[in-house]
Amino acid sequence: MMNSYTTKCAFFLLLAALSLQACNSNPAATKGTDTFDSGKALFAADESFAPIIEQEEYVFKSRHADANPTFLYRSENQAINMLLNDSVRMAVLARNLDTVERNVLIKRGLSVEVQRFAIDAVALIVNHASNDTTITVSTLKKMLNGQGDLNKTIVFDNPNSSLVRYLKEFSGNKEFKQKNIYALKSNKEVIKYVSEHPDALGITGFSWLNDPAKDIAAYVDNVKIVSVKDEANKEYPGQYFKPSQESLVLKQYPLSRGLYLVNSSSKIGLAIGFATFLGSDVGQRIILRSGLLPDSIPPREIILKSK
Repeated sequence: MMNSYTTKCAFFLLLAALSLQACNSNPAATKGTDTFDSGKALFAADESFAPIIEQEEYVFKSRHADANPTFLYRSENQAINMLLNDSVRMAVLARNLDTVERNVLIKRGLSVEVQRFAIDAVALIVNHASNDTTITVSTLKKMLNGQGDLNKTIVFDNPNSSLVRYLKEFSGNKEFKQKNIYALKSNKEVIKYVSEHPDALGITGFSWLNDPAKDIAAYVDNVKIVSVKDEANKEYPGQYFKPSQESLVLKQYPLSRGLYLVNSSSKIGLAIGFATFLGSDVGQRIILRSGLLPDSIPPREIILKSK
């Protein structure tokens, strides 16, 4: 019986083979000398997911010494534009492409393969000195629509990020123009700001908190994660949950988003190789150790020894 790595590898190789005809009709698609596990290739990635992608890239390179993928970390809007403008052929995003975006690539003679590889939690953080440790979904929506305590400052990363798009869709507010809501420049700045301001509520990706980089570890130590209750959850309407792999897999924590790898390379190159690695047992275990929820949870092997 094939394991998950072999199955996904075969799947992506098949997709690549089926797209070779598109490559032949589009000379640009065959540019470059990268292969499944060697060469150079340029990819775009949503900067919100830099921590996990950097870990995956490190292990991928350590297993394939001749492979040299380079990730450019950009806002969601910038990463998608790079993909549509043919600056890159693969991007890591917090959403799938819409019909218009997909058609731009298809009309260029490119295949479009989308792979979800993880689920991230959107975390709410407050200063360690704050007494605010819980919030409801309805209260959060009101706050994002300017109906809450105006003395509470709400901060998140830059205006063009995937997180801001998520919050707009979540709250139904197309523009955050309230005087107490601010967009900073990055997730790191959000964490630093909250660590220094007792009246702030920060909104950031969970991956920045679970295993923080050295340059923000001290700031992370001075914030705490808020528990969230979703009154509309039929199974847990009265319970508060913090983001965790368990609360995500049981659909208890209400603020989550998928991580997607969008590949339009139309050839068997590093894009296919990295995508296959992400979906492999090793790639999914890296996500599991990071605190995010893998798209396919790796099985645990238990060896029983008789005395």
